[in-house]
Amino acid sequence: MVGRGGKHAKTSGRGGKGQTARAGNKRRPELRDIIKKLPKLRGYRFKPVRSVRLVSPDKVLTTAGKKETFSEIRKRLSIKGGKIKIK
Repeated sequence: MVGRGGKHAKTSGRGGKGQTARAGNKRRPELRDIIKKLPKLRGYRFKPVRSVRLVSPDKVLTTAGKKETFSEIRKRLSIKGGKIKIK
């Protein structure tokens, strides 16, 4: 809608008085100002590829018919991060 008068009465479809009723009403969105003040993340970031650790079945301990859990294997073999695959 263009505010050139036309077939409207009194306020020409612009509501009441105030800043939004005047000509040249271009208020900046508040959210944009907040976003602009945040610092930019510079550079290229990537997730490192996690290597898969292969553990042979003979290295997995069994006690009373129960197999060792992955967390126990990690502690015993001192493996930090990555996936463990039993092959």
